[in-house]
Amino acid sequence: MYRNKKITFFSHLIVWFVLFSTPFVLAYGQEDVNRVIAHFIVPMVFYAVIFYTNYFVLIDRYLFAKKMIVFVVVNLIMIVLFVYLKDIIENTFFENITRKRPEGDGEGPPVKLLIYVQMLSYVAPLLFSIAIKTTRRWIDTEAERKEAANFKLKSELQHLHYQLQPHFFFNSLNNIYALVDISPDEAKTSIHSLSKLMRYMLYETNVELVSLSKEIDFMTKYIELMKLRVSDKTVVNYDFPSSETGIKVAPLLFISLIENAFKHGVSASKASEITINMNCEGSVINFNIENNNFPKRTDDKSGSGIGLQNLEKRLELLYNGKYSFDTKLIDERFIANLKIEKL
Repeated sequence: MYRNKKITFFSHLIVWFVLFSTPFVLAYGQEDVNRVIAHFIVPMVFYAVIFYTNYFVLIDRYLFAKKMIVFVVVNLIMIVLFVYLKDIIENTFFENITRKRPEGDGEGPPVKLLIYVQMLSYVAPLLFSIAIKTTRRWIDTEAERKEAANFKLKSELQHLHYQLQPHFFFNSLNNIYALVDISPDEAKTSIHSLSKLMRYMLYETNVELVSLSKEIDFMTKYIELMKLRVSDKTVVNYDFPSSETGIKVAPLLFISLIENAFKHGVSASKASEITINMNCEGSVINFNIENNNFPKRTDDKSGSGIGLQNLEKRLELLYNGKYSFDTKLIDERFIANLKIEKL
């Protein structure tokens, strides 16, 4: 902010220096410097007064406050006053440079026309100050709007992030609960694995971007955790990039789709298959997941059902214009395709 003020100050200083020095440069070598002072420098001082009086006081107090009549009247009084003062200064201090017309040359331009032209010349700095002030106000308003939008975006993303954590934890606990009676040893192992997953969610995802390799490691551990619960009738296949890609992504983007596959794609009595595939093409990540579709009963409360809604909102906020996401049901197989570009 301080740097911007310094730039503005020196910009104004340079502009006025050029305006005040130009008449002297153009009149270089001429003897009548007083004429330059009378006809150029004195009006320039009045122009500066009009410009800065409006720039610092009148525009904010009256024009932007929609007190148009007061604004016009005050400026009109200033302009008339400066036209009158200019005439007094010329007649008092520069009387010797007043041109005397030879007899027979006519009376010259009408006095009213001269006054009218002078008043119009004083309107120029007024309009210029309005233009600069209005532009500056628009820039400040736009900056404030963007700042507010950015704050809102961060708040929404933070809310979605906090919403996803208990949702994930709730679903994982449901899976572990099912193992307690069936296989206590596997339940203990699952609790230990869940603690590692939650540590990642709590301490490593509170950033805008994480490396894709960390997300892959997180998803792999989660899939192995979920495989402990499913029966031999369920086949789980997954394939992730094994080498470091150097790509960073928003954290916890893909886990909702995997959760959804285990929630709706597994049956206790029927054979099922979950296929998860991820590949990278340059800076584009392709994530595909397929699973059988076993709709939950209306009274089934396992999970809150917010996973995919949460994902779609986050994609819209984070990857707007840089992602494609579609789901479809073909032959009782639920298929989800997510493609995102590197931010």
